[in-house]
Order: sequence, then structure tokens, then C-alpha cells
Amino acid sequence: MWVSGGCRSSLGLAFVGGLQYCLKLFASWIARGRWPVEQRPRRSRETAGTIDTDIDTSKTAMQISKLDMKSLSVFATVMRTNSMAVLDDKKKLGSNDYVSFRVVEDRDNDSQRLRVNDNGELEVPYVGLVPARDKSCKELAYTIKSLLEKEYYYHATVILAVDRVSEKSRGRVYVYGEVKGQGPQEIPADESYTVSKAIIRAGGFGDFGDKRKVKLTHKNGETVIVDLKDVIERGRTDQDVAVLPDDQIYVPKRAVNW
Repeated sequence: MWVSGGCRSSLGLAFVGGLQYCLKLFASWIARGRWPVEQRPRRSRETAGTIDTDIDTSKTAMQISKLDMKSLSVFATVMRTNSMAVLDDKKKLGSNDYVSFRVVEDRDNDSQRLRVNDNGELEVPYVGLVPARDKSCKELAYTIKSLLEKEYYYHATVILAVDRVSEKSRGRVYVYGEVKGQGPQEIPADESYTVSKAIIRAGGFGDFGDKRKVKLTHKNGETVIVDLKDVIERGRTDQDVAVLPDDQIYVPKRAVNW
């Protein structure tokens, strides 16, 4: 079939115009991270060959929102952290608590879930039973580090984080003196219970309570004077001492009442 030069020119321009439109559409798909469903390329599978990594982002977001945020926090601490300096030094461990344990220098880099037994001990790989009750994760990690480095490691970086806290009460603390509600208090199992929290639960200071000289007496007779005025008014939370079972907190009267 014969086609005139003018028609051929028009057809050529139409072809070029159509090609430019397709290229622009293709470029917009790339810019927005979208592909035509029929032509969407399949991504490689995991080494095991069972999980397709081409995951719909909206489904992933929904799945993440359903996860327990506390478990995510523990996972992030244990699996992403390689520094013992960031470990929790406030919360004290108790019987039936579970911790996630990892040694950074291990090749497999996997964490293990360990339980504090009824005697307050943690059975640690290689070293056996280690006293854990009333120790923070940071304190316990440094204890385990020194034990591991005696025989098994030249250098051990021990990462510990609380995985699950026992629901049992930790025991009681006794608050008396210039507070609004004197008497025993149950120590919550799921938080680090400090002197300031005990005073708050007791209704706060009495009108003549001395905030600067709160006396904390441990079961073994050791005494600590806590300046809660600094803790409360200046945010010095590092001075807010954690209480232990059978501790006594006494708030004296101020020497001069204005």
C-alpha cells in the first residue's frame, strides 16, 4: 500500500509522541515506587527460599503495630546494642524474671532467654549459676563479663535486658514519719520502685516533712540519706534511690518551721 510522504511524517510524529508519553509514564512509576501490576518484577527470595521479600508495606505496618512494644524495646536493646554503657542500671531483678542475654563476641550473635530462679540466681552459659536478685541488668552484666573473661573469653561484651517481669510482688517497704499516709507498701513487680515513688504513694510529704533528709534503711542496716528536694524540684533522678524488700523510709520533721 502506498503512503504519501505527508502521511508518513504524521505517523512518525504520532509514534514519537506516543513513545514520549510511555517514557514519562514509566518515569513517574519509578519516581513513586510503583510498577504496573502485570510487569512488577519479583524480588529475590531469602536464602532459605521460603520467604518472599516483596512485602506489601501497608501489611507490614499493620503487623508492627500489633507487636508488643516492650518486646520490641528488649529486642532492640539486645540485638542492636553493642555497648554495656547503655544497659539499665535502675530496675532490680527478682525471682521469675526473664532476661535476654547475648555476648557480642559470639559468632552466631543470637540472644538467649534466661530465667532468674526461685533462689534469685541466673544460670548463665559457661559460668553456671550467678546471683541476680536485687541487681540491675548493668550490674549483672559486668559480673558475668568478669566471670567469662577468667576462662572463656579474652574480652566479653555482655548485653542483658529484662524480657518479662514476674507478676509476683517484690515484697514490702515501710514508710513512716512526716508523710500523709504511713504504713507498708507492696513493691510493684513491673517497675523500678524508688524512694520518691514510695513517698508519692504515701500521699506526699506532711506539712513539716524535711524533703532534704529522707532516711532510707536497708534490711542489712545500711542507711542512705536521700535529698528528695533535688530529685523533685531539680530533676536529679540519679539521686532517687531504688528501694529493696523490707526497706524502711523515714521522713523527719524540719528543724525550723517557718
